[in-house]
Amino acid sequence: MFKRFLPAVFIAMITLSLTGCGYNTILRNDENVKAAWGDVEAQYQRRLNLIPNLVNTVKGYAKHEKETLQAVVDARSRATSVQATPELIKDKNAFADFQKNQNNISGALSRLLLVVEKYPDLKADQNFKDLMHQLEGTENRISVSVQRFNEAVRIYNTSIRVFPNSLTNSIFLKMEVKESFKAEAGAEKAPEVKFE
Repeated sequence: MFKRFLPAVFIAMITLSLTGCGYNTILRNDENVKAAWGDVEAQYQRRLNLIPNLVNTVKGYAKHEKETLQAVVDARSRATSVQATPELIKDKNAFADFQKNQNNISGALSRLLLVVEKYPDLKADQNFKDLMHQLEGTENRISVSVQRFNEAVRIYNTSIRVFPNSLTNSIFLKMEVKESFKAEAGAEKAPEVKFE
């Protein structure tokens, strides 16, 4: 009679042992990475939505700065061509392209702000001031979201690499290490600002 219940007892023991092996922890951490990535996407989308208004406001004052304005528009266009989906963080090449496009937008916006310095009337314009405050707030939100994403990735990566979770992961889940956001090469140097 005991032999009849042996498979059920064995399955119950395996099920109970899974609760202590990190299975749920790994899955929970993976979901936290996805949620943090969603926050990053939302903030980048907010920035993309602000850019056309900012460009149009500057256009009215700086008609002959077409090259700089076009660079901002082009950078935004390239950034919107990469679909930011939860699957993006699983593809290292697509993730790198996404980061590169976002860095290009940051660079184009920096050049735009240098142009703005030439136009005191533009800096005094209330619409421009409002847009700049919104953009500054968005950049701060992006920074915080990226920090939270990187922390979630760190926790996740640790959870799939430490024992006994690493054993559970290699047998049952086969989850891979995720990439965190990295600074663009040369980001440690302060940008050079020249007023001509």
